[in-house]
Amino acid sequence: MSRKPRSTRTRLITALAAALLAVAGTVSLSAPAYAAGSLRAAFALSGNVGTYTVTNAGTATVTGWAITFEVPSGVTVSTGENATVSQSGTSVTVTPAYYINSLGPGRSTFPYNPTVRFSTATTPTACRIDDGNCDGSAETPPGAPGNVRATVKTTKAITLEWNASTPGSLPVTSYEVYRGTTLAATTGTTVASISGLTPNTEYSFTVVAVDRKGTKSPASTALAVRTNNPSDDTQAPTVPGNLRATSTDAGSASLAWSASTDNTGVVAYDVYNGSTLAQTVTTTSAKVIGLAPSTKYSFSVRARDGYDNASAASAAVSVTTSDIVPGYAKIAYFVQWGIYGRQYFIRNLHTSGAAGKLTHLLYAFQNIDPVNLTCLSGVTKGTSSNPQDPNQGDGAGDAEADYSRPFAAGQSVDGVGDTGWETLRGNFNQIKKLKKLYPNLKVLVSLGGWTYSKYFSDAAATDASRKKFVSSCVDTWLKGNIKAYGGAGGPGTAAGVFDGIDIDWEWPGNPDGHPGNHWSPNDKDNLTALLAEFRTQMDAYGATTGKRYELQAFTPADPKKVSDGWDVSKIFNYLDVANVQGYDFHGSGSDNSWEPNRTGHQGNLYADADDPYPFKFSAEAAINAYTDKGVNPRKLTLGLAYYGRGWQGVADGGKKGEWQSATGAAPGQFPEEAGTRGYGNLMASVPNCTVYHDEPAVATSCYTGSQWWTFDDVWAIQKKTAWIKQRGLLGAMAWEMSGDPGLLTNAVDAGLK
Repeated sequence: MSRKPRSTRTRLITALAAALLAVAGTVSLSAPAYAAGSLRAAFALSGNVGTYTVTNAGTATVTGWAITFEVPSGVTVSTGENATVSQSGTSVTVTPAYYINSLGPGRSTFPYNPTVRFSTATTPTACRIDDGNCDGSAETPPGAPGNVRATVKTTKAITLEWNASTPGSLPVTSYEVYRGTTLAATTGTTVASISGLTPNTEYSFTVVAVDRKGTKSPASTALAVRTNNPSDDTQAPTVPGNLRATSTDAGSASLAWSASTDNTGVVAYDVYNGSTLAQTVTTTSAKVIGLAPSTKYSFSVRARDGYDNASAASAAVSVTTSDIVPGYAKIAYFVQWGIYGRQYFIRNLHTSGAAGKLTHLLYAFQNIDPVNLTCLSGVTKGTSSNPQDPNQGDGAGDAEADYSRPFAAGQSVDGVGDTGWETLRGNFNQIKKLKKLYPNLKVLVSLGGWTYSKYFSDAAATDASRKKFVSSCVDTWLKGNIKAYGGAGGPGTAAGVFDGIDIDWEWPGNPDGHPGNHWSPNDKDNLTALLAEFRTQMDAYGATTGKRYELQAFTPADPKKVSDGWDVSKIFNYLDVANVQGYDFHGSGSDNSWEPNRTGHQGNLYADADDPYPFKFSAEAAINAYTDKGVNPRKLTLGLAYYGRGWQGVADGGKKGEWQSATGAAPGQFPEEAGTRGYGNLMASVPNCTVYHDEPAVATSCYTGSQWWTFDDVWAIQKKTAWIKQRGLLGAMAWEMSGDPGLLTNAVDAGLK
């Protein structure tokens, strides 16, 4: 029951790029050491055109640089030559063309100097390049924070506030709060709460501002504060009243209540999720985040005064979070490598109308760095041709397809081709274009899959490894800090492409994955902790962007794999949805492994009485493996197969080839993928394949007299979507879009109205 293994791909290098590199002569597309601060950018203005001459004054090649500067309000800046320009308010970024993206020691951009056009002749300010000032001058630190003050005091905690520092050469990114000479807190705001203090004790606090490069300001004026003496007051506040939910969404609940009173004053309210402290606030409202969709919670509130006297709990309020979609989820995978032999582009989602019928698109797949155990980007390396190679996917990836390959106008969502100079090209740029046309479509990046799951167990093994792995994934795929490759990529270039992360670990706690996969009996608990870490870090990042990022997972149909690796009593505290495998129950691979000698349905809805295997797989049994353990059906989708699995040398056996002996996998759509064809290809390319519908099992097959194929068609999808609605599931998921000539997604859309 595996996903189709990916095939090797070759990298396209355009003739244009080769020609320009030949002219530039000195440019290297390797990844040399980065020497921060060695570039200088001299500016000249002629009319409304500004030119930057960039020189490398250092001893190491610099790759992946950009120029940033500020312009007066109202001035707009547009692209000139040898670079592209982006503007946000008064801040401008100039990204060089790929042929000047690397500068060796002593080299300059001349005669390919970047130019920009101003709406009004302007001399920019605050120019930065190579993480330093454009003119190479020394950087100034931030100013000292001012007016440090205590806004809340209790017997064991003090809340401090201060005025923001004036920035130096770089913006302030954080503040450090010191208790005497000891670092007590680090915060990105101008507020910090220091806890764990001793009652009735005087402390001295100072605050230091820190910029992006770690340069620190002078310390603020010290503030002396004494914690409260608990013996001075023993009266508790009154109980908060009228606790109510003012709004909910898929991941949060907003609460409000009536104020408590106290003889010395209420300083805080503690909000409890069940018996767990969820949040402490100083006002009479709170927004509790980090919740799971389609889940019921019970909240209560206690008031506290400055002497840590707490009221009794308020009356509890019950809140149910909303589903991630208001109706039914229609989720489908887009395969990264589909742009090659399949010639299936992001554009096809638009021209076929499928993009308007989907709620989610899952972009498959990204890999795990086998050495660093981090999310991998910036490489184009194919897998080995042997599907039984235990190292088949090590270090593999396709940055070329992801964000480097230029697409022609006829391959582009909006009909505008790439020039080859953009810092974001390939599928990622096309996704951004697609999302402009379909703003309600969520796109998630899928990690792992059959070939790339080898190192999940290692990445999830410890708290430290989980934090490191998740941080790298958030940084790479949500913040968009993809590694430079082929003149594209770099910090922030993929920001906004993805709306979440999909975990395709095949399979935790179970040896029945790709040959060579690492696994451990501890995977089950470690997976739960990994999902919790994803939820925590994604919510933390979302708090800075005002957006909630979704977390999905592809989960197994086999009850044993569920039991071995997925703690369904806990994982849905963090997962938005599990996309349950509803296919690959039976099949034969390209190397004649798996089940080469007997045919069998790959996605029957109900158990087939004629099934000769001891465990009779079915979509119903797959879903029951979760719902029988109490999982809310609105957290589940059922997987559909937009492809067929086939055998050859199959006799009729009185069943039109169903459950009959075979001699191996049938010829596939591609030579390296025997036994597999996309639905459209199967219908068009396998002659005389008469379609049969197994009504009791709800399974579709076709038989040529020698070849037998199993797949989902419109009839099966109509039956399955009706069942999805009957069972109250969230919706359907499809693997994968290149197999659909349009009929199947239309059937899903019609069936899940």
